[in-house]
Amino acid sequence: MKAVAGVWPAPAPHWVGDGFRVHSLFSYDAMGALVSPFLLLDYGPPHLYSPTSKPRGVGDHPHRGFETVTIAFSGEVSHRDSAGGGGTIGPGDVQWMTAGSGIVHQEFHSPAFSQTGGTMHMAQLWVNLPSRCKMMAPTYQAIAKDDIPVLTLPNGGGSLRLIAGAYQGQQGPARTQTPMWVWDLHLQAGAAFDLPVPMGWSTALVVMAGQVRINGSHTAGAAQLTVLGHEGEGATVHAGADSHILVLAGQPIDEPIVGYGPFVMNTREEIITAFQDFNEGRFGTVPA
Repeated sequence: MKAVAGVWPAPAPHWVGDGFRVHSLFSYDAMGALVSPFLLLDYGPPHLYSPTSKPRGVGDHPHRGFETVTIAFSGEVSHRDSAGGGGTIGPGDVQWMTAGSGIVHQEFHSPAFSQTGGTMHMAQLWVNLPSRCKMMAPTYQAIAKDDIPVLTLPNGGGSLRLIAGAYQGQQGPARTQTPMWVWDLHLQAGAAFDLPVPMGWSTALVVMAGQVRINGSHTAGAAQLTVLGHEGEGATVHAGADSHILVLAGQPIDEPIVGYGPFVMNTREEIITAFQDFNEGRFGTVPA
């Protein structure tokens, strides 16, 4: 069984643009080797927004060298990018954007959500790309709720949504460049779930609601992060209350991580080139 490396409470929240109030639960500068292939997780717990005629969000900004994965639990997020990708995701939907060689995008509350107001609950994950893929062509995957397999756990214990990765013969719809799981797990109070995480893989568990006990030794509550070590296989999650958990696991990318702002590459020289390419317009522009 994998050892628990630690349980971390959520740091103070901050704003991304004016539309996303989030806690940065981990980032590559502090936990890069431990959570690879994942780089960063901004978790936005439920937050009520009043109606407005001007959608809140984040305007045009660039990325290179990694992927962004936005999961909507409630509310609606609209996306547009310089590669022609875009759309609106609502509760249960996911957008998986591969920045690759360079992309400019924007993220706002949808016009409909902005007009009515309501509760936004979301998470955005940054996923690293191996060096062979960092300069691949940008792509955008719109993953609808209805396309995500939902597995019912034994004995009424809860349910598991497979966004990426496989479990018991079912495969999540997300296309990934390295092996990983992104799972949306709901457990009923008193239920237990065995995570069959392979030897050598990283594992991070984010409790979004409820309270769980991991491997019988560590307890985590809402907006807390649990990270497991790479050695050993498997882990057990026991719910002390009805719980909602984001499960992230993957095969680490054993390469240098050099990042600055919106770019994550392997060398300082590649970061300098990324800034030059962006400033010279090579990332394109978001269509009007």
